[in-house]
This record gives sequence, structure tokens and C-alpha cells, in this order.
Amino acid sequence: MTGDRPPTEVFGTASVAQTVDLARGLAERFDVGDCIALVGELGAGKTVFVRGLAAGLGLADERLVSSPTFVLVQEYPGRMPIFHVDLYRTTAGDADLAELALDEMLSEGVVLIEWADKASALPRPYWRIAIEAVGVRSRRIELERIV
Repeated sequence: MTGDRPPTEVFGTASVAQTVDLARGLAERFDVGDCIALVGELGAGKTVFVRGLAAGLGLADERLVSSPTFVLVQEYPGRMPIFHVDLYRTTAGDADLAELALDEMLSEGVVLIEWADKASALPRPYWRIAIEAVGVRSRRIELERIV
């Protein structure tokens, strides 16, 4: 019995293209006000996953998606604004999302946060996507709703 906690969904992909396709399909679950927290080691595929999510959220050219490491936030046009946040260069626990106007971003669109485990706090509820490399191209991807 899992109690009140929603189940974790687990997916496997065997290529970059499959990872992008999975993310594109999952994007239909998300809407304005959703915060998606992506976690995983360097090179696990967080930005690749964001490319697929952005395409699924209506971004016409997924090649526009790049890691916003140096600017912290990139905004992309889709069926709603897509805010791509990257906390890689922040110190764990020090990333104050209020300073980034997260509430304002959530009121306008979807927020995708790479390296979300570095945030001091995330707004609940949120979606947690954990990506793990299980081979050169294969990935294990967990999707969980945190309430």
C-alpha cells in the first residue's frame, strides 16, 4: 500500500531519440503552473529531456533548447511560455527560486528546472523527473508527483 503518495512511473529509453520522444509524449500532462524538477548526474540527459518536453509543449524548433547554465533562465514560446531554469552553477541548497521570480513564471507557464536538487525549496506540488544513465545511450527515467 502506497498511502497518499502517488505511484512513481518508470520508463526506459535506449537512445537520445527515444528519450526526446518519451518527453514529448509526457508533455501533454503539464499545464500552466506546473513545476518540473529534473535531477540526474552530469550527462544523464536532462537537457535532452527538456528538448522533448519543450517540443511537446509546442516549441516549434526543439533545437532552440540549450542548457541555460550561464543565464540561469531561458524562456521559449509554446502553447504557453516555457521557462527553462538551470541551477548547475549554484551551490547545493543555496538556489533561492524566489530570487528568480518563480511564482511569476508559474503564473504564466511551465517551469522546467535542471539540477533541481540544488534548490533550497521547490513549490509543492511539483513533478520530479529523475534520469539515470544505464548505458552509453540507455536511460532509466522516473516520473513522480510530489505533493
